[in-house]
Order: sequence, then C-alpha cells, then structure tokens
Amino acid sequence: MEQNNLTDKIKWVGKVDDRKVPFHRLILEKGTTYNSYFIDAKKPAVIDTVDIMFGKEYVDHLSKLTNLAELEYIIINHVEPDHAGALPALAAKAPKAVIVCTKLAEDELKKMFRLYNREFLIVKDGDQLSLGDVTLEFIETPYLHTAETMVTYAKEDEILFSCDIFSTHIANIELFNDIAQQEYEEDFKVYYDLIMAPHRPYVRNMLKKIEALPIKMIAPSHGYILRENPQKYIEVYNEKSKLNINNKERKVVIAYATMTGNTGKIAALLSNQLSEAGIKVSVFHLKDANLSEVAERMRESDGILIGSSTRYGDMVGNVEALLKMLKAEEVAGKSAAVFGSYGWSGEAIAHIEDYLVQLGTKVVNQKFLIQNLGVDDAIFPLRVKFLAEEEKEHIEDAGRVFAELLQ
Repeated sequence: MEQNNLTDKIKWVGKVDDRKVPFHRLILEKGTTYNSYFIDAKKPAVIDTVDIMFGKEYVDHLSKLTNLAELEYIIINHVEPDHAGALPALAAKAPKAVIVCTKLAEDELKKMFRLYNREFLIVKDGDQLSLGDVTLEFIETPYLHTAETMVTYAKEDEILFSCDIFSTHIANIELFNDIAQQEYEEDFKVYYDLIMAPHRPYVRNMLKKIEALPIKMIAPSHGYILRENPQKYIEVYNEKSKLNINNKERKVVIAYATMTGNTGKIAALLSNQLSEAGIKVSVFHLKDANLSEVAERMRESDGILIGSSTRYGDMVGNVEALLKMLKAEEVAGKSAAVFGSYGWSGEAIAHIEDYLVQLGTKVVNQKFLIQNLGVDDAIFPLRVKFLAEEEKEHIEDAGRVFAELLQ
C-alpha cells in the first residue's frame, strides 16, 4: 500500500470506479475515482469518504489500516453522495469520531443520514484543527460546486485537499499525475468546463483565498493527485475563470415603477453592482420616462431588469404598458429578471415574469439558477418586503449574479 501514500502519515484510501458512471445527467465514459484520505496522526482522521454504493467495502478496507474505534475526526468537505456516501457506515464503526464540516453541511448531513446524536465541529474560513503532529486549516469554498463546500489544507505538508476543485473524472489506478499512464490534461479542463465554469465568480474567490498558501500537492476528490507542478493546474483555473467579454460593452436596462420609493432603491442597488462589473446601465423610473424610448433601449440591450411595487396584487404605474409594447422577436433570448418591494403581498413580480416568458426572454429565476448554476438560494425573482437594512446585501448579491450571467 506504500504506493498510495501521499506522505508517511497521509494515505489514499479511496475507490477506483472503472464503470461508465452516471453523474449529473452525464455518463463518465472513463469512470472516476472517489478519493478519501486517512491521516495517521496522534489524533487520527479521515478526509471525505467514497460513493454510497461502496460504503461497506470502504469501511472494511479502512479497518485494516487503523482501529476505527480510535478514529477521532471525520472531515467532510462536501455532502454529495460520492463524497459523504460512506459516512453512515464509517460513523457506525467510529463512534467517538467528531464530524468536521461547515454549518450548512452539518444541517444537510444530519437530515440526510439521521446523524442527530453525533458530535459535530463546525468550521469556517481560517479555522484550524490540530491532530497532534498534523495541523489542518479549513477554507470555505461555497458553490464549488454547492453551497456547503469547503477545502482542507495540511499546513506542515503543504497539501491542499481540494474536494471537487482541481478534480478529473478518470478511473486512474496510478494515483499521482507524475506517473500517469494516460493523457489526462484535456479531461482536467473538460471537468472545469462542465462542473466549475458556471460558478466563475466563486472560482475567483477561491483562488484569492488559496493564493498565499504554499502548495506542494493538490489532493482532489476525483482523479489524479497533483504532486507534479500543482501550480500549473491552479493557473488553468485562473485563466479559464477570467472574464472574456470579447471587448464588447454589455448593456442592461432597468425599468421600474414604485409607490413608496423602495423599489427605486432596489433599482439603484442593482445598478451599482452592474456598473461595478463594467456593464453600462440605463435606469428608467417609468413615472417620468418615455415608454417608447425605454422599449427601444431594451431592444438594444443584453439584459433587462423590470421592477414593480405591488398594489392590490398587481403591477403599478406603467410597467404593464411597457411590457405590452415589446414584441417577442425584439427581445427573445435576452437575459431578464424581475424585482420589487411589497408590504402585504408581492404578486407583481409573478405577473411580470409571465410577460417575460411569453416574450421568449431567458428568465433568470430560481429554476434557472438551480439548473444552470447549482444555486438554490432565492435570488431572482427579487421579492423584498419593506426593504429592511438586512436585505441590502441580498440585493447586491442579485446584482452580481445578473452581471456574471452577461459576461
């Protein structure tokens, strides 16, 4: 088993799956690996497990390397079944092991695996855990590729356990890239394009968080462990995640009607975020605007944001009149989203969305964000009650998301 050692204390204990593996509505023709790592420290620990279907095999194998009753920590970087699937089987054999994860992951793991009576250690950016002779540091990497994800860094050995980041879907028997018997770099890039590319801003955030770390080795959750030139693969992510707008100026029109001024304040916050992203924004308060001019600007734009307060369950002002002026052939395919404030009900945004769907625009709403970005937060339609101060950060996030969709 020495060929599976990353260091004298850290061992690969994963599973090579050489089937054609169903994965996220794809078939992995070259299979994959589920990379789990055992740290044989004074306080022994495991980082991630394997797919749920290999749980018993995984625990049986791990029990030959260590006394599971003495395992102290199980670190879960990501809760999907190909990472955390063997956690119930392992937890049953390691009754005193503390489960280490983010707060969001704790909630999901308890509900998925009914681990309500287990001890959890919740970590966040920069938190460290001493295993006696190995120190682990944790870094939150949300939406790479789900909200609860983190990565783990072994400080003394300078190894980044990167979860899905820097992974490759290949059933590789030789674990390390410097002894690879097959070409894998194109597969590495394809993995980025399919899994990470929709989350570009979060890739940029992750790169900022790890840029100061000395990294001798990257140990991902799938595919080759990158011990030869790991910086090369970090640079691939850096290059692929840079904005590429082909020097074309992006344009967004924000049009709104408001009763108390709150919807106008939402429009201003969205406009600020779009402008910071380098997008040219035209904002129209429909009470005073020439509707023909607004409609023409929308025809010339790359994105459309329409907002309205709600009064008696409906849109206010000239919003509906503007929507009736637009024709499908003029705005079909453009990214469009809806926002609005309300007090007692907020139906206006639903009515506006109905118009945008009929016009054939690419409506950015929760369904779109789940399917395309894996984001399950309710970002759009942006429905804000009375515009409390704590809502402002949420509105700014919505502006950033919409800007990214246009890049």
